[in-house]
Amino acid sequence: MVRIALLAAAAVLLQPVPDARAQGYPKGPINLVIPLASGDATDIAGRAMAEELGKLLKVPLVPINRPGAGGAVGTDSVVKAPKDGYTILLANNAALTFRRVLEPQNVTYDAQKDLTPLGLTTRIPTVVAVRPDAPSKSLRELLETSRKNPGTVRLGNVGAGSVGDFTVQMINSLTAAQLTSVPFKGASPAIAALRGGHVEGVVVALGAIAGQFKGGAAQGVVISTKFPGFPAIPTMAELGYKQNIPGVWFGFFAPAGVPAEVTRTLVPAVARAAKDPAIAAKLLTLGMVQDYRAPDQLMAEIRDEFRSVSELARKAGLIK
Repeated sequence: MVRIALLAAAAVLLQPVPDARAQGYPKGPINLVIPLASGDATDIAGRAMAEELGKLLKVPLVPINRPGAGGAVGTDSVVKAPKDGYTILLANNAALTFRRVLEPQNVTYDAQKDLTPLGLTTRIPTVVAVRPDAPSKSLRELLETSRKNPGTVRLGNVGAGSVGDFTVQMINSLTAAQLTSVPFKGASPAIAALRGGHVEGVVVALGAIAGQFKGGAAQGVVISTKFPGFPAIPTMAELGYKQNIPGVWFGFFAPAGVPAEVTRTLVPAVARAAKDPAIAAKLLTLGMVQDYRAPDQLMAEIRDEFRSVSELARKAGLIK
């Protein structure tokens, strides 16, 4: 089975990307909007794949960070961009599902209607982390402290309506805790606030804080799914709770309505970049798993996750 899987992966990598120059697209640089701050997990993976995509397409892919509102600002800018294929998006599920559930009044787009999926590429566990010198060094201690002193346990995340923001509210609902969600414009400023003692913990994608774990500057107290590099970090289920916290995934998109030649060129290029063994090996060391899904599978994931997050949010009393 392993041999068959390897042969299948090799066959995909050997498939040619359509000759973009012969088709007339792309004729120049492509802007890749990353709707989170520099140093965020999405940013790290996006830049790694942008380099490979540039080689495949024979034009530069220019990463542009547009953080704000849990990814909604950058996503909205791509939705409104010219439909010519020269502005594309690498967004995570916070901007595409979670924020639409939690703060629909602040989201002007519908990913299922306003974006053209190019492929899901990467998955990352979500992790709650604290400083090693923090008085509360486990999830149980964080929860107990928050109950005794409401408002004193602040957990930074990448923005209102993000996976991290939702996670804080979900943990409160599951445990009757009084944790306070503190939104930032990306994982890097949230982690900087943790290291500076301005928040007691953070809820971010593992890829954004894995280096801090390895360097001893932070430690995980709970994770959405087990990860080989950090086996000691427990899941909520392992701690006796019925619901694990959600993870993060992200993928590439173009604005809805781009010409067919754009998708004919970009879809196979994204697939090859996502399945490149060198990129996968690099990102795995940073807490990220390359897990390619075709455009139709990506759109199905958005639909399914929107339903499940809506259900969880209603049960938690976050929405009516």
